[in-house]
Amino acid sequence: MSTSPASRPGTSDPAGDPAGDPAGDPAGDPAGDPAGDPAGDPIGERVTDVLGDPWTAETLDLGHDDEGPVVATLVHRRAPQPTRRAVLYVHGFSDYFFQVDFAAWWLERGYDFYALDLRKYGRSLRDGQTPAFVTDVAEYGAELGQAWARITERDGHEHVIGAAHSTGGLVLPLWLDQARPAELAGLVLNSPWLDMQGSVWLRTVGTVAIDQLGARRPRFEIKRAVDGFYTEALHRDHHGEWDFDLDWKPAESMKVYAGWLRAIRRGHARVHRGLDVGAPVLVLSSDRSSHPTSFDDDLVSTDVVLDVRQIRRWASSLSTQVTYTAVPGAIHDVVLSRRPVRERAYAEIDRWHEAYVLADAPA
Repeated sequence: MSTSPASRPGTSDPAGDPAGDPAGDPAGDPAGDPAGDPAGDPIGERVTDVLGDPWTAETLDLGHDDEGPVVATLVHRRAPQPTRRAVLYVHGFSDYFFQVDFAAWWLERGYDFYALDLRKYGRSLRDGQTPAFVTDVAEYGAELGQAWARITERDGHEHVIGAAHSTGGLVLPLWLDQARPAELAGLVLNSPWLDMQGSVWLRTVGTVAIDQLGARRPRFEIKRAVDGFYTEALHRDHHGEWDFDLDWKPAESMKVYAGWLRAIRRGHARVHRGLDVGAPVLVLSSDRSSHPTSFDDDLVSTDVVLDVRQIRRWASSLSTQVTYTAVPGAIHDVVLSRRPVRERAYAEIDRWHEAYVLADAPA
């Protein structure tokens, strides 16, 4: 799979951002930063991102594995005014950062916005690599640690809100529970993947089988049927509002391998034993899951990926202070729901932010 971004689409909501484009070019990064192909960007150099100026991207060196050099990508946009506040966002499975609508909401509230494309996803995927493949979610600690150090130590942010979607909503809390960074002010999780959806068998006997198979044959592909309806419901070339790269977020999703699924299930088990990220947490999800077999209204009003009952069940395992909100009519990526639904989601984030986070935020 090529990673050349010659004309990678950015993200846009044709109807506009819920809060508008914050101040056009909010300070931006130095105008002299060169654009470039992520596959060839110098390590650590900020270049213009595929989303376009003033977004920048920075390649993080993660060494090598059996498929060659491994990198992650830290995407950044500055708030309209200098600030010590920031947000760090982590995407889900078969995904990458393109949710500029979500970023705009935080930028307007005086937060610098950062997003991390994890190794072998999106901007960080290199030719010859197996997309999304790891055998231990703890591997992501390398890029999360580097990103956090750049945001806090290098860029001077003292108040950081973590944000994540789906699989990122598993990865980020697991790292925070171990790292316990002092700058963490709160955590917003959008439909976090906290347990295996499907039958009880998959969560019991099936998990034991996956654990054994994943240890012996990590690259054994777990076959599954993916109809592509969810992606079609999102993308503006089909039935949706949003523009994103269908190579980096394919309609048919990415392949699932036994070693990766073993890592995920071990991550789930850690959550079920209980975490403490050390900050207030907001968990958002739809109010309902469904499994449509054709294109119908459920695709744009329910979670067709995860079981929201499991999200509700395990949300309280993330921290000592957790707020859970089910947003009626939301889809799996809550902030990509239809406009009235996502406006309600933003209202819930705003209420939580005011009540639990803002009082302690620096200017």
